[in-house]
Amino acid sequence: METSNEKIALGAEETSAPHSKSSISERSIESANVDGAFKYLESHSTAVADAEAHHAYTKALRRKIDFRIVPIMFCCYTMQFIDKVLINYAAVMGLNKDLKLKGNNFTNAATAFFIAYLIAEIPNGYAIQRLSPSKWLGGNVVLWGIATACTAATHNYHSLLAARIFLGIFEASIAPSLMIISSNWYTRQEQAPRFSLWYCGLGLGQIIGGVISWAFQHVSPHAHYAGWRIMFIVLGLVTVVIGLTTILVLPDNPMVARWLSEEQKVAVIKHVSLNQTGMKNIHFKFSHVLEILMDPQIWLLTIITMLISVSSGVVTTYSATLIKGFGYTSPHAALLNTPSGAVSILSTLLVGYGIRYTSHRWAWLVGCCIPSIIGGGLMSFLPARGHRAGLLAGIYLVNCVVATLVILYQWTAANCAGQTKRVVASALVSAAFSVGNIIGPQTFQARDAPNYRPAKIAVLATQAAGAFVTVVLFLYYVWANKRRDRAGDAGRTGEQIEGQDERRQWANLTDKENVTFRYVY
Repeated sequence: METSNEKIALGAEETSAPHSKSSISERSIESANVDGAFKYLESHSTAVADAEAHHAYTKALRRKIDFRIVPIMFCCYTMQFIDKVLINYAAVMGLNKDLKLKGNNFTNAATAFFIAYLIAEIPNGYAIQRLSPSKWLGGNVVLWGIATACTAATHNYHSLLAARIFLGIFEASIAPSLMIISSNWYTRQEQAPRFSLWYCGLGLGQIIGGVISWAFQHVSPHAHYAGWRIMFIVLGLVTVVIGLTTILVLPDNPMVARWLSEEQKVAVIKHVSLNQTGMKNIHFKFSHVLEILMDPQIWLLTIITMLISVSSGVVTTYSATLIKGFGYTSPHAALLNTPSGAVSILSTLLVGYGIRYTSHRWAWLVGCCIPSIIGGGLMSFLPARGHRAGLLAGIYLVNCVVATLVILYQWTAANCAGQTKRVVASALVSAAFSVGNIIGPQTFQARDAPNYRPAKIAVLATQAAGAFVTVVLFLYYVWANKRRDRAGDAGRTGEQIEGQDERRQWANLTDKENVTFRYVY
């Protein structure tokens, strides 16, 4: 809770004499709620001096960080996607028949996952701030691995529903945790390609999932367990191993990384301080939550995410079913779904590195919506008879929508400052993702089989709407930055601005409270 002792005396400091830029301890922030990174810098003054003298943040150090943290985040995201969509592959492997599913039972089971995912985001935001994000993530990875393996024991609709609910609860931690951890290690300019790298786990999951499904469909029909049950057990155990590894090796931030020297830790902290979003603060401030409710950017980000995720829900849950509906056998449908992963990976990497060198997040997002709209049009209006290649092309093009979500995740992490606001905003955007995924599968109704035209039209319409709202958000950011440029630094000298800006980097101020903060778009 925010108290009077947490107010930061910035106004009084504006008129004080300028201080040396490296003498952090001489400009102590009068706050019981100062960011943990600032306290770390104060207690390691020698390392601060050494880091500044030796220009310790180098490309070699950045590569070292990349190789240490990105692979484990990539593995976590790969397995969360595979475990989530295994039900999609199991559907063409006999799950519906073995569990005696009827009508919309399968659709409801798919939807239950995202309802649980949505509800679980409420405590997730609080837990990620109060606890270690990497340990919280690792623990949840272990638990959803267990839930995945237990799906093999389901014997009817209700037991499948229970397994999907538990899986949704535990997987809800993945996106907000990775968003916070990534933003603790990289500047806003560096974040986009790193977000893209771990998010490529989704595309790899699509490729591996199809191949794994194809392989387990060759299990002998006389085996003691059906192929889809063995598939859930094996992949659940793999996920448990990755979760335990995450707990042991993934650090939340530079301060707790055992493989960095003190000088390197300081160099990374000072490098990332340019974000002005904070790094570690366990004090939950309800004033930040209230600001979120009144912040137009949060509402626009959640609306875009929700619209975009309708297509995501269709692609992840029903792609194999749609391909099978084109006239292919179950094993062929699984294999033909693998190019979707290649499209996801290529579009995600293109967007991540495109933003790194050209910025313009809004333009890249709109650009990804265009092929998705075309794909939705092909799926919706191309006659099924004699046009299987065109229908497959539609499925693959819709997968370009995958890249838009990594833009939204990185946009949220970059433009929301203040620790509580940052974690709650990340959880809200992740919750919006689940809302879209709830809507997506529900557009598939049994009465519309086998073409499911209403669902395909929903893909087309939501992509167009998402592109439009993205342009609105871009215009809002332009307006907000120009407004701050006109009013923010009036009447202050350059030395005052420089000193105050550095103090504000660790003051746990939100993007609204910090007049020197500028939005990226």
